[in-house]
Formats: sequence, C-alpha cells, structure tokens
Amino acid sequence: MISKKAISTLLLVLGFTLYLTVNEPQSAYAMHIMEGFLPLGWAIFWWAVFVPFFILGLRALIKITRETPELKIMLGVAGAFILVLSALKIPSVTGSSSHPTGTGLGAIMFGPLPMSVLGSIVLLFQALLLAHGGLTTLGANAFSMAVAGPMIGYAAYRGMMRSTGKQTLSIFTAAALANLSTYVVTSIQLSLAFPAESGGFLASLAKFGGIFAITQVPLAISEGLLTVLIWNWLKSNSSEEMSLLQSKMKGA
Repeated sequence: MISKKAISTLLLVLGFTLYLTVNEPQSAYAMHIMEGFLPLGWAIFWWAVFVPFFILGLRALIKITRETPELKIMLGVAGAFILVLSALKIPSVTGSSSHPTGTGLGAIMFGPLPMSVLGSIVLLFQALLLAHGGLTTLGANAFSMAVAGPMIGYAAYRGMMRSTGKQTLSIFTAAALANLSTYVVTSIQLSLAFPAESGGFLASLAKFGGIFAITQVPLAISEGLLTVLIWNWLKSNSSEEMSLLQSKMKGA
C-alpha cells in the first residue's frame, strides 16, 4: 500500500512540474521595477519606507534563530521557495515584469517581518547577479514584495483561520493574496511616479493594474495551490519542525 508520505511527495512533484510548465520562464527585461526606471525622488522615498521594516525583520530573525535554532532549516525552506518562484519572469508592463513571489508561505510560517529580510536578500541577489531589477529600485521592489505582500497574506491567513478554521483554504487565500497584493502595490508605485496626463493617478492606476491583472491573477491562483501542496508535504515529512513551528511562531 502506498504510504501517505509517498502520496504527498508525488503530489508535490506533480504540482511543481505543472507549475513550472505553465509558468515557463520567457525573455524578460526587468524584475518588478527595473534599474533606473523610477525618478530619483521616488526611489529614495521607497528606500526610506522600506528600511524600518528591514530592521524589524532582522530583529525578528535573530530572535527566532536564538530561541528556536531547530527552525533554521524551515527558514531556509521559506527563503528557497521565494528564490525559486520569484525567478520565473513573464514580461508585463513596460519597465517591469510579472512573476510569483513565494512570500506567502514564509509569512504563514514565521509572520510577515522575517520576510522583509528574506525577500529583500532574494531581490538583491537577482539585481546583482541576474540583472533583474536594480539597486536604485530595490527599496520600491522590496516594499511591495517583501513587506506589503507578506503582511497582507499574513492578515488574510489569520482572518480566515478565525472565521472559518479551515487551514487549507486559509493557506491558499494567504499565498494568493500575498502574490496579488504585491502587484497592486507595484501598480500604485508606478502610478504615483508616472501619473497620466489625463486623469492623473487614478487613470494611471487603472492602466497599470489592468495590465498586471492579465498575468498576475492566474499566477496568484497557481501559487496558492502550489503553496498548499508544499505545506502538506512539509507536514508529512517534517512533522517535528511543523509542530514546533505551530507552537512557537506567531504565524502558523
């Protein structure tokens, strides 16, 4: 008889295969907002907004690794999930691209603050080594993907658990909204920097958001389903760490 672990692993492999097939990487010209695309004033503004969350995230990570060193592997899993998913680029609005974010899983596990560090490290790595994004726009990209997305995903998870008590549905909703909200924030950032001549910020927001939605809504749904598969696989294969995670962390 096939064990539950084997079935869980098989489902995870099938899920990844389907996900990577549907979201096959294509030629892309940027990641989120590309280097030099934002006016200098807006680039500095988003750096200033992002840095306090990064400092709080560092404090949260130090506390986690000191008090529960057994969870370092789970932190690595959350970081690797962000790195792999955010590397799948699809060209979208001029000066930016669409891709999964992977931050919802880590926010569910550890709360949103540690994701400000893990997500920004992934963005820095891709900006320096893969020519996706850049240093001047790192503050804006990190705020949308590593701060806003995880916070909204975490809030969705806690709200769904309180109202329904259904963890699978809560995980799917949290991961999908963490993904989708990242691009809502990116649309706001681009609209603030480049308001339309006719209609200003709102007209620009409708244009950016409408174009992003074509690619991002299916990506958000598929990321939600993949995150559920990952969660079930972790429960089947890392039961001790998951029990510790659920008893110690503010997230799961």
